[in-house]
Amino acid sequence: MERKRYTIAILLLAMMIWPFATTIAQTPRAIAFEGIENARDMGGLVMQDGRTIRSGMLLRSGNLNKASDADVAILKDRYRLTDVFDFRLEPEAAAAPDRVLDGVSYTHLSTLPQAFIAAFSSSRTDTARMDPKSMMATLVKHAFDPQAQAVAQKLYPAIVTDALAQRYYGQFLREVLEAEGGVLWHCSQGKDRAGLASALLLAALGASRDVIVEDFDLSNQSYAPQVEAISARISGKEGAEAALEFIRAMVGVSRKNFEATLDLIDQKYGSLPDYVRNQLGFSKKQQKQLRKKYLQ
Repeated sequence: MERKRYTIAILLLAMMIWPFATTIAQTPRAIAFEGIENARDMGGLVMQDGRTIRSGMLLRSGNLNKASDADVAILKDRYRLTDVFDFRLEPEAAAAPDRVLDGVSYTHLSTLPQAFIAAFSSSRTDTARMDPKSMMATLVKHAFDPQAQAVAQKLYPAIVTDALAQRYYGQFLREVLEAEGGVLWHCSQGKDRAGLASALLLAALGASRDVIVEDFDLSNQSYAPQVEAISARISGKEGAEAALEFIRAMVGVSRKNFEATLDLIDQKYGSLPDYVRNQLGFSKKQQKQLRKKYLQ
């Protein structure tokens, strides 16, 4: 039984590491990069006080490993990029390093809990030999496994309750506040760890829960073709509903799991603003400064 749980943890981590998308849907605020997936500008989102995020300053995306020369030009000329935050594990980043832009500061902040880091370190050889097609087959195989489904449901709660992850997300907010130009943050596919970073930043900027959830859910549009292709192999089978939710969580994002995590934050820490202030150490004064800088 312990070995099975260990194997499932490795599988779920591998799903985060190997990108499945080859095209990018035209989601709201999408940026049409050639080699950067799931990219969008946070500009234009409306906060609860009626102000909007300034365009061209806050960007979220997948990793920058395949950024083209044209992508680099956009980041430097249009967005005046000065800071990149990478939420991947160090071995992830080493396997697919970001393209380095001159004059840009790169900060690595791995926000996965230690249990997942240990699983990845032990499974490095096995996962490195698996191509995306094999990974998809493995994903379908495990989609009906209640243990796999349970681990998927626990991933976001594990991150937001982890002390080191809280420290790193707090550091992220403080460094965004101090950034001198455009800021970009990412993980592997720009959906889970980067998605949580976006949610916390939006909370600090004064976004409503609805705005936070809708932005998080947009990653499902970017990865819709892959989710639909795998889901077609599952639909109609007994237990398909839970299996499909697992597929959405692994290849896209699970809105259900994310909202449950927001509920957990409310229950455990009082509210999302309380969590940002107390667990992440980002004060009301800093939030006021952040809003002055990034809102209009």
